[in-house]
Amino acid sequence: MIQRLLGRSGPEVGAVGLGCMGLAGLYGPADEAASIRLIHEALDMGVQLFDTADAYGTDGDSEKVVGRALADRRDGVVIATKFGVVRGPDGALLGVSGRPEYVRAACDRSLRRLGTEPIDLYYQHRVDPDVPIEETVGAMADLVAEGKVRWIGLSEASPATIRRAASVHPIAALQTEYSLWSREPESGLLSLCRELGIAFVAYSPLGRGFLTGTIRSEDDLAEADVRRRHPRFQGENLRQNLRIADAVRDLATAKGVTPAQLALAWVLSRGDHILAIPGTRNPARLRENVEAASIELNPDELERLEAMVPAGSAAGDRYPSKGMAMVEPAS
Repeated sequence: MIQRLLGRSGPEVGAVGLGCMGLAGLYGPADEAASIRLIHEALDMGVQLFDTADAYGTDGDSEKVVGRALADRRDGVVIATKFGVVRGPDGALLGVSGRPEYVRAACDRSLRRLGTEPIDLYYQHRVDPDVPIEETVGAMADLVAEGKVRWIGLSEASPATIRRAASVHPIAALQTEYSLWSREPESGLLSLCRELGIAFVAYSPLGRGFLTGTIRSEDDLAEADVRRRHPRFQGENLRQNLRIADAVRDLATAKGVTPAQLALAWVLSRGDHILAIPGTRNPARLRENVEAASIELNPDELERLEAMVPAGSAAGDRYPSKGMAMVEPAS
């Protein structure tokens, strides 16, 4: 797999990592033993970056699975986790917190669940509008100084926030949604990350699975699947968005690759500082995603993609209103 740097001071890792949100049951029931096998298969395929968060599950379920799977396989592996999204005991979203005391407490809880120290890459999951970013990043920098964290990152942060954060401590990575149907980072985030030497880690690079072409109606999603609450997967929005999935499928067929591989190859083509962390629970889909790192798109193919799926094509917001309120603008 092609290697890319996690920031100027970070390590080189494979350009395609594994997003582990789905291992917490947020896309339907998850099986821990199967999840651990999947992570081991990912290691065998050359995956090095495993991304989780304390908010994935009702009690850090994803962190626990990742920790157990990688307990004796830490060499060359980068575990990334996040804090800041506060959930209640029932999993209900309560808000965000970037208070320094919360940062420290959240880190200690994640360390216990992961069963490892240090955390390789520690992100602020969402920016707290009520706490100056300098205070939050200052607390994260203290964790680095204490040896609890190696590198720090931000998620869904605006350019202004990123600049302020970087003035306090080097930021290794910015994690933000980016795919053929979520193009907002192109308005300034991608170029800013290149300027500051920050790796851009694209989450949901397959449009939460929609760009694979396997979701044709709401009935294709399990009752417990969080995507049922996302506007792009509902009603008329979903029907309009099928045109995007169909365009990706047609171009992928012409190239002799799968829709998922085309969508991932496109994301990786947008800059050599970009990595992608697609999630899956299926070993065959995992291999498909990993192999996408070796696919190159020529100028004609990129031009056709741009013409068929231009920026702003997707119908509906990428999160429900409460989720969108937690995302800083990309420009």
